[in-house]
Amino acid sequence: MCLRAQLTGEERKMRKHGLRYTCALSALALGLAGASPAVAQDESPDGAQSPPPENPVIVVTGSLIRGTPEDAALPVEVISQEELVNQGSPTALDLIKNLPGSSGVLGDSNQFDSRSQGSEGVSTVNLRGLGPSRTLVLLNGQRLANTPIGVPSVDVNLLPSAAIGRIEVLKDGAAATYGSDAIGGVVNFITNKQLEGLVLSGDYRFIDGSDGDWTASGAFGHDGDGLRVLASFGYQHRSPLAAIERDFAIRPYTENPAGGFTQGGSPGAFLPFAFYPGTFVGVTSDFQVDRGCDDLGGIPVANSTPTDVDSATRCATQYTPFDLLVEKEDRWQAYLETEIDLTDQIVAEFSGLLGHTSISANTSPSYLILNTPTPGLANPIGSQFWVPPNNPGLIAYREANPDQFPSGANSALLAAGVFRTALLGGNPLFRDQNGIDGAAPATRDSESMRFTGAVRGSHSAAFNWELSGTWHKYIRESTGYDSIIDRVQLALRGLGGEDCDPLTGTPGVGPCMFYNPFSNAIESNAITGEINPGYDPAVANDPAVFDYFTKKSSSRISNELKVANLVFSGNTGIALGGGNGIGYALGAQYRHNGYDARYGPYNDLTIYPCPGSLDFGVEDCARPIGLFGFLGSDLPNASSQDVFALFGELQIPIGDRVDIQLAARYEDYGGAVGSTFDPKASARVQITDWLALRGSYQTTFRAPPSNILTAGDYLTSLQFVGGSFRAVRVNDNPTLVPESAESYGGGVLLDFGGFRASVDYWRYDFSDDIVAEPLSGILNSVFDSTLGSSTPGTAVADCSNPLASRFTFSGGPAEGGCGALAPTLSDVTTIDTFYTNGAGLSTSGIDATASYRGDFGTRGTWGVGVTGSYVIDFETNDFFIGDDLVQPGFSAVGKLNYQTTAYPLPEIKLNGYLDAGWDRHNARLTVTHVEGYTDQRLTPGTPGHEIPSFTTLDFTLRIGLPAETDLTLSVLNLLDKDPGFAALDYSYDPFTANPLGRNFKIGIRKAF
Repeated sequence: MCLRAQLTGEERKMRKHGLRYTCALSALALGLAGASPAVAQDESPDGAQSPPPENPVIVVTGSLIRGTPEDAALPVEVISQEELVNQGSPTALDLIKNLPGSSGVLGDSNQFDSRSQGSEGVSTVNLRGLGPSRTLVLLNGQRLANTPIGVPSVDVNLLPSAAIGRIEVLKDGAAATYGSDAIGGVVNFITNKQLEGLVLSGDYRFIDGSDGDWTASGAFGHDGDGLRVLASFGYQHRSPLAAIERDFAIRPYTENPAGGFTQGGSPGAFLPFAFYPGTFVGVTSDFQVDRGCDDLGGIPVANSTPTDVDSATRCATQYTPFDLLVEKEDRWQAYLETEIDLTDQIVAEFSGLLGHTSISANTSPSYLILNTPTPGLANPIGSQFWVPPNNPGLIAYREANPDQFPSGANSALLAAGVFRTALLGGNPLFRDQNGIDGAAPATRDSESMRFTGAVRGSHSAAFNWELSGTWHKYIRESTGYDSIIDRVQLALRGLGGEDCDPLTGTPGVGPCMFYNPFSNAIESNAITGEINPGYDPAVANDPAVFDYFTKKSSSRISNELKVANLVFSGNTGIALGGGNGIGYALGAQYRHNGYDARYGPYNDLTIYPCPGSLDFGVEDCARPIGLFGFLGSDLPNASSQDVFALFGELQIPIGDRVDIQLAARYEDYGGAVGSTFDPKASARVQITDWLALRGSYQTTFRAPPSNILTAGDYLTSLQFVGGSFRAVRVNDNPTLVPESAESYGGGVLLDFGGFRASVDYWRYDFSDDIVAEPLSGILNSVFDSTLGSSTPGTAVADCSNPLASRFTFSGGPAEGGCGALAPTLSDVTTIDTFYTNGAGLSTSGIDATASYRGDFGTRGTWGVGVTGSYVIDFETNDFFIGDDLVQPGFSAVGKLNYQTTAYPLPEIKLNGYLDAGWDRHNARLTVTHVEGYTDQRLTPGTPGHEIPSFTTLDFTLRIGLPAETDLTLSVLNLLDKDPGFAALDYSYDPFTANPLGRNFKIGIRKAF
């Protein structure tokens, strides 16, 4: 591997120039998975090992003491650049997903799961499946700002991939060393400080159904006259891959009713209504399904069961054909690192990192409208959406389908939670959105700016010091489109249009337009091309009316991190048992986290607090929900957190066979969060030359982020409830306390000849874990199946349950609760949940790795290896809200864990390889296996209850060409394996599997 060394000026002059080529990392060759156990030094291209610099002083992840040996008590796995190149320079996302110790990974399109909504273009690490917020990601041992998404975590996509020399993975808690977040482990990306010269590289990935992905990068290193420079630039492009390009992702309703189907579609269902002012106003029958449902590709259903259109009460329509399995992504990173020898003993270091990601995503043509218009203003007759008798679309539809309107019914109601403005026919405002007509666009732009500075001195082996600082700002800008509630109602009344005055205009005259919600306005299915025989061009909608009520929702949210460190370290010279002297480190840290959220004019509650604010000037309403029907609105929010820490560490060698590490850290967050003290002890004993034992015990913690401590603020997630997506508001909680955990583990290490192996046991016991209340538990508590049909959407609410006040129902009171209704699950419009300290959990498992490397011929090497993780248990305790048991304790191992407090957690993950190298050539076969797991929502025997295992084979051939040039050819997913079926929107689990199928990659790298 390329050692990260702190060298004197003279030692740097003696470095071998041969390292220039060996340590050049190809484009995007950063990652964490699929690597064999790291050896002490990388192999050079000709199969020999490159000599390390003389007298390197190594800083190992998990220790603050310079000179800590890499085979100390810490379970650190080093992944070298050579391993990554031999795998064909896989992307960060591919490697993280394949890491046996990682589960529940963000990165693939997964907009329908609340744990990943808004994270498009972000990739995270989730060691042990404990959640990405519990894995600390570092760059050169220093912190990075979290992404300001629903699950705060570091976006590894914006790290300087072309500058990375190696990755160290500490699969052990390290709060005593690094502070908050380092519960599940630490991943440290370390730049290639030894690169000399210029390396250019690029690759192209052929993906069926897509225009392919490509990358390009360059890295330059220089060392001379007391100045060292490392500079890099990387660019990556991903082409969109539509869901309709994969048969497994788009399935019929009979195979997967949860596969992107909504019972609030367009065409949809309506209530015939009698409107005779002064005589009678009221509903005259049950829901009727629009007769165009069948013809346009919808599924008429009653109680979620397919039936004929006249017996149906809903039209199930599928939105996922408009969506993408891979979004269009364009990303770049620019990095500069300099070191200057101020004196023979003092070095100054500066670095700057800029990165940007631009995402173009698809969403449904329109969203379900969950909230109702302003009564008496937008809607003069009540709180639902009313289609008046003079609406031309209604008139034509009634004439064609008189049997759906009982005697006296002359108008129609469209219920909130059942109605949207466009779906199967697409949205006429948006054409060719990533190759799909009618899909609404969404964008996600991420910008990362990070600067560091440090001055360090090495005065003797007994005393070193370092003063360092980091500033990092991560900005996330998001846009999407939604329907303005009151404007939809005005358009139904013929008062739609930017220049139409809703108080004085004449319906359908001049600038005032009607919106027709019926199928006779839709010519064909935008995806399949199915023609609607009931289409009437005379009542088709003008795109201008969609432009009137469809507006952009936008946000700009940032996280800012400031860190100052002062660390003293050295060796006391006190030797025990003839070993090296006792090493020490002690220091202090100040950390500032700042959060700032700003919203666009249409979704800022300080500008438009009520549905009637835009057109009627309403500023006071019972429940300030803003203008939009689905995405909702938010209050601008700024918060910050200041943390002060003191820490220390001792490295105690006893003879040459025992190494003990002791560490402790005190952190003070102030205010209600308070302070915490966490110790750690670890040890390694070398029993024989080939056998060693290691073990550790520690307490760890994670403080609540400042942005979830603000009373009255909330994050809106969109979750599937009762046949459609509903708005779930996850409210902040100022009473949160830090979560804590005890963890311990131990292992056996073998090393003889060319064989290396290790087996480690680990365990975590959490208390006060910071979680969002489990939605599925709240639903099961309020909607007891004994109160109504257990068919989705028809269960009746238990209005005596205190948690019923968390729900807002269509037609119910604005402050939530049942009121006079007997609501069903399909009447839900919004649900309130809270961040809270959970009931605790415990998890344990075993990590194992084994490899053998030998020689063949005079210039060849071969190797075989396997790495695996087995989760023994992941037990959650009973979860109460007040006195209500909403989620009984359960085992999450081998489960999908949808809408619970856990992530998908396969019991076994394995990664194996067989490779052979000769001269500068290498061939490698890699197998990755994820054991099957269970969707605990479903009964045994039903499709999707057992999610099959996912096993893939990858083959990479690296060919060394003249003039220091490498050509790499890869076949990924060699057997073209589809991911296993899961009863989710894309019919597979994006946290775990991969939707690409067999794909091919060609790469080239040139060193100068």
